[in-house]
Amino acid sequence: MQQLFPFSDYWWLYAVFTGGLLGLLALDLGVFHRKPHQVGFREAAGWCAVWVSLALLFNVALYVYAIWAFSRDAGLSVMPGFDARAAARQVALEFLSGYLVEYSLSVDNIFVFVLVIGYFAVPLHYQHRVLFYGIMGALVFRAAFIALGSILMRFHWIVLFFGAFLIFTGVHMAISSGEPVRPERNFVIRSFRRLFPVTNELHEYHFFVRKDGRIWATPLAAALLCLEASDIIFAIDSVPAIFALTREPLIVFTSNTFAILGLRSLYFMLGGAVERFHLLRYGLAAILVFVGLKMVWLDQWFGGKFPVGMSLLLIGFMLAISVWLSLAFPKRHLAGS
Repeated sequence: MQQLFPFSDYWWLYAVFTGGLLGLLALDLGVFHRKPHQVGFREAAGWCAVWVSLALLFNVALYVYAIWAFSRDAGLSVMPGFDARAAARQVALEFLSGYLVEYSLSVDNIFVFVLVIGYFAVPLHYQHRVLFYGIMGALVFRAAFIALGSILMRFHWIVLFFGAFLIFTGVHMAISSGEPVRPERNFVIRSFRRLFPVTNELHEYHFFVRKDGRIWATPLAAALLCLEASDIIFAIDSVPAIFALTREPLIVFTSNTFAILGLRSLYFMLGGAVERFHLLRYGLAAILVFVGLKMVWLDQWFGGKFPVGMSLLLIGFMLAISVWLSLAFPKRHLAGS
């Protein structure tokens, strides 16, 4: 299938987007969060609205640009039955679907964030700093996964393999007991502690300090490393999931990025109430099974491409119903029945 945004022709679009991303991150840490402070619910909700609004504005801009770019592309215009507006609409829907999937799957990260931050006893006024650098690392790893995925997804057997893997992951998520993450058993953390001694106390916002002539890691560094390791595991699920909705690396990269950028604000807004969404994992499991089925069967059944609008509706419904059921049937009610 011919890509609408081949990297050789649209490399500058990746560069502009990445430059804008770095500018936003610099503004975030250097201006709005220059001084460590506790992020309250109202501030977190405001930032959530900002990141979601930016993603939607980008989607509109991408739609408008796609109409213009596809209309003037001689190679596309000579394709039989090619409609620039229809193709641009497809791009916009794929971005929105991918963003919704990545944002919903990223909610699962929050459960891990709460456990890791609590285990390492990161103070409230330093949590934003740890999560900021965790998000930066996640963006780098996701970009690497996406670049690799854009190559591997050209092979049909790889598509089938990842589809089957997503179905297995979804089923396992639904039937598992939800055993909590135990950072002390993490192989990466145990290996890290062999390389660097870890202080028992914090040293302000520093990740490493020099003590007794040696370099010591602080609990902030250990927490950051644990967050990065967990995100790599999550990326193994999320990146193939979005490739099931679109084969355009530009859409995968941008939608993934916006979902990750909003993750910190979502953590500060929902972190204290994350246990209320105890049925959310069943909705996420259903989404993973759906996108897996889409890769191994539904696309072929619908003549090569399952309708992206229908995908968006199904994903939104599964996410909404799991959230509604979580709120309608609180965990304490289920436990006492």
